[in-house]
Amino acid sequence: MHERPVVYMVCTGNAARSPMAAIMLRDIDAEGRLDVRSAGILALEGHPMGTRTRSALARPALVDHAHRSRQFRATDAADADLVVVMEPLHLSWVRRNLPEAALITGSLRRLARDLPTTGDIGQRIACLGLASLAMEPWEEVVDPGAGEQEDFDRCSDELRLLVAELHRRLA
Repeated sequence: MHERPVVYMVCTGNAARSPMAAIMLRDIDAEGRLDVRSAGILALEGHPMGTRTRSALARPALVDHAHRSRQFRATDAADADLVVVMEPLHLSWVRRNLPEAALITGSLRRLARDLPTTGDIGQRIACLGLASLAMEPWEEVVDPGAGEQEDFDRCSDELRLLVAELHRRLA
């Protein structure tokens, strides 16, 4: 465990959900207690956020001009204290490709609902038994990628609530 827990937000292309969630968590964590990063399981490296993602973030006055998409790798998994995924595909990909991270990988919805609020962060994550949990349909944060601006805005609103609750549980 690091002095500042390393939390990875992971989605498919690291272009919408995971960068939005990471930016929101960094913003909420104003005291800098967490080291928040983002990556994708099938990312095309080096791409900036699209205009719809930037517009969705601008609604709550959030911005990250430096973001570039990046692939989630074994070195990232080894450095992480918690890996937060958005849908079943992400969880199965981590379990298949980076099995050492299965113990610390869970969905944003489940972690925002079930992560205990007291005790050592590593023990709180471990007690969830994440490696053996099947991801259920209610846990998915739907990818706005092929949608219109309103889909990105709706996703942003949903993420903002979930990230706020996750931060409360991590703090």
